[in-house]
Amino acid sequence: MKLMHTKLPEFLKKMKVAANESEHPMEINIRGLENLTSAKMQSLRTGRIEHAVREMTFREGVESIDFVVIPRVPETMHTVIIKGMDKDGNVKSAILEVLNILQPTEEAELMGCDDVEDRRPGIGRH
Repeated sequence: MKLMHTKLPEFLKKMKVAANESEHPMEINIRGLENLTSAKMQSLRTGRIEHAVREMTFREGVESIDFVVIPRVPETMHTVIIKGMDKDGNVKSAILEVLNILQPTEEAELMGCDDVEDRRPGIGRH
């Protein structure tokens, strides 16, 4: 099981190494993962993305890399947990609600870019 997932710190390190240790090293700015303190990424996808970062360093005219992670499905449903705590920090009461969050799609990040290579599999086939 350990080989099937890449932990968040290792994922971030791999992306930075891919950009900085290429034959054409460059800066990489990673956005979209700032609020995560822990996560695991698919190792196979991690390798493919790491290769894509390295490949981007070889593209003509590219001086730096902006690496952005956004949800594939722009509308996600989340549970909101509102907890009432006592003086000792124990949960005394709770209310559960639901919240849909709508986020911009990739078009917001790609505006003005004519050279887009979509390597994503179909939804549900990842």
